Amino acid sequence: MSPNPQKKRRYPFKRNLKRKIRRIIFMLVAAALATGVNYYNKNYSSDKESSTQTSTTQLSSTQFSESEQQQAIKKIRDAKNNTSAQFWVGFNGKVVKKLKDDLSGSRHQKFLVSPSSGITLLVAHNIDLASRVPINKGDSISLYGRYEWNNRGGVMHWTHHDPKGKKKGGWIKANGKVYR
Repeated sequence: MSPNPQKKRRYPFKRNLKRKIRRIIFMLVAAALATGVNYYNKNYSSDKESSTQTSTTQLSSTQFSESEQQQAIKKIRDAKNNTSAQFWVGFNGKVVKKLKDDLSGSRHQKFLVSPSSGITLLVAHNIDLASRVPINKGDSISLYGRYEWNNRGGVMHWTHHDPKGKKKGGWIKANGKVYR
């Protein structure tokens, strides 16, 4: 009896199909593994990585003088009536309240700080780009960042380094360490 030509055609096709399915599964597993490693490296940095984000080196001025403090407070008070106010500013202040982290999009550590009586600002510190600042209510801190007007007094953004290196970037000094 002669072999059926159709059966010979089916067998190599099935074998090739199984190989292709195995290759696709292998590539999906490899892609998932690479994505997981990337996610881990981005969100759970090691001590070595976080030490590059947390700097104990002294900046040119991490504590603001009284005249610098008064200039910053005047600038913030003047911005109260200007809804398009945006500027870089630095000041010393006290932590008024720790708030819940903002976890949507880029993660931000949030807290309220008061540079002077009658002024309270929200600080939104990007913890995807810089280490979390270990603060408690009543702690004295110094910070430099970008002020943006809002109807509640203002928000301090950019209290971290610029990942693209185009801007000077900001920082927060707490407990003797500078976080950028």
